[in-house]
Formats: sequence, C-alpha cells, structure tokens
Amino acid sequence: MRTRHVGSFEVSAIGLGCMSLSHAYGVPPDAAYGTRLLNRALDLGYTFMDTASVYGLGANETLLGAAIAHRRSEYVLASKCGLGPDAEGKRGLNGRPEAIKATCDASLARLKTDVIDLYYLHRWDKTVPIEESVGALADLVAAGKIRSIGLSEVSAQTLRKAHAVHPVTAIQSEYSLWTRNPEVAVLDACRELGVTFVAFSPLARGFLAGPLPEAGELTAGDIRKTMPRFQGEDFARNRKLLSKFAKLASELGCKPSHLALAWVLAQGDDIVPIPGTAQIEHLEENLGGDLIELDETTLVRLDEMINGRTVSGPRYNPGAQAAVDTEELAA
Repeated sequence: MRTRHVGSFEVSAIGLGCMSLSHAYGVPPDAAYGTRLLNRALDLGYTFMDTASVYGLGANETLLGAAIAHRRSEYVLASKCGLGPDAEGKRGLNGRPEAIKATCDASLARLKTDVIDLYYLHRWDKTVPIEESVGALADLVAAGKIRSIGLSEVSAQTLRKAHAVHPVTAIQSEYSLWTRNPEVAVLDACRELGVTFVAFSPLARGFLAGPLPEAGELTAGDIRKTMPRFQGEDFARNRKLLSKFAKLASELGCKPSHLALAWVLAQGDDIVPIPGTAQIEHLEENLGGDLIELDETTLVRLDEMINGRTVSGPRYNPGAQAAVDTEELAA
C-alpha cells in the first residue's frame, strides 16, 4: 500500500478503524477472530490503527493490547479520550483535565504500550473551554505519554483555538461522498494550519460498500438503527443513489467500496481514510481503494451523483448531533 503522512508519522494510505471489533454495528466478533483480523491487517500493510477508550468501554483497547502489542513497532497507534463512561457507567462527555489524564493512563495499560502516537479529544465537552482540555493533552505530550494531539468532530473555529495552545497534528471527522460537512470550513483550516485530516466512515457506515437492510432489520446494537439516513423515506431515497453508484463502479470495473475509498483519497494527499470492519474479507477488499486513480470526469460524475444536496436525512439524531461541534451544510 502507498503511504501518507499524519504529522511526522508515515502511515498506510488507508488506515484501520477498530471500533466495530468491539461495538456499534451489532454483535462484535469474539476476541480470537478480532486477533486474527488485526494481525492480518498488519500483514497486509495497514500501519495506522485507530481505537478509543469508549469503544466497548475499554474492550477495544484491551483487544489491541492483547492482539498486537508484540508488534508495536509496526504501526502508528491512535486512541481517544473525553468520551466514556460516567460515574453511573453511562456514555458521556468529560473534557476536564484530570479526567483526560486518568483516561490516558488507563488506555496505556490496556494497550500495553508506553506511549500513544496520536491522542484525540474524542468530542469537545462544551462545559470545559477547549483550551483547558488541550492544555491537559499538552501536559501528556510533555510527560512522554503521547506523541501528538488530535481532535475529533470539531469546527474550524475550535481547531484554531486548540492549535493556539498546542500544535494539533490531526482532525478526525466523518467524511465520505455522502457526508460533506468538512468541506464547509474544516478542510481549509487544516490546510492553513498544516493539520492532517483523518476521515472516519469513508464508506458511509457501510452504505457505499453495498446493499444494506432497512433500519428495522439491522441487528440489535447497530448504531445505524438510530441514524435518520437509514430510516424510512430517507433510506428509500438514499438507496436510489446507491444503485447509480454501484452502476458506475461496475462501469469502472471495481467494487463500490473501492470507488468510495478512491474518491476520499482523491480529495487530497493530506487526507487519510480509516474504514472500519469486523470481517477479514472486507479488510482485504478495502485495499483495492488505493489501487484506483480516478480521472476528473469520474470525480465530477461522483460529486454530482452523491453530495450534501442529494443525500436525504441528517447524519445523526438530535441527541448525537448535540455532542458534535462540526459545521453543518447550508440548507
């Protein structure tokens, strides 16, 4: 696989989002299968592993630590803080400095490593000034517990405030053909400040990889059951876009997943997509996205086919939307 840079780190052009190995898309695989998948990823050339303290409430970091800590020199490790269990064990935001530092210590133990290469504030806790949360991350850099700082799902304005406290290496937000929010302002701000953009859900939460069932038919625990784009009339309209997209992929002689990833990669060398999967078959398939060069005519066709105006429904329900700080597309 070709490589790109996340700050000073050279990583595979396509990274691996590890969340689905522990939660979010139905019943996750057992630890033995997850271990095989993670090691297969390294064998295939994936060198950018992305996890978080909240994924499986620590289970995902524990899996990575058990499965691939012995191969730590082979990958750049990213994890996240600021979103996790509260005192009652429920998922919640906590960007207070003491919570960030405690979470980091717990993550280091689970990951079986002395240092995390890229450590994100998973969500901005708006009850805490961003400068205070980033100050805590800067303290972790000074202590040698993390090597660089990232932010997730923040606006250009918040990025600039954070960057004034300590250089930010990467922004991670959802970005794909059907989620264009970063194009409003964040991508420009990243380029102005020299910040890498890490695109999660580049396959539109699996939508662009192939047909999906209706939200009511998804398995228990699948977060897409709560997302408007996968429900009712919105999903029916979006499915019409998928048929056109799949037809174009067929014309080009590739899989829809390849086409979706190639589009993200074509948006700039400073963008690194991190598709997630809980299946080794899909892990292997996603490599094909790095093998396709899209010409300008195809890029125009894709932009016209799937964009903020043609996709139906918001990406989050109101509760989840309240936790993010990203700009919204104009109506």
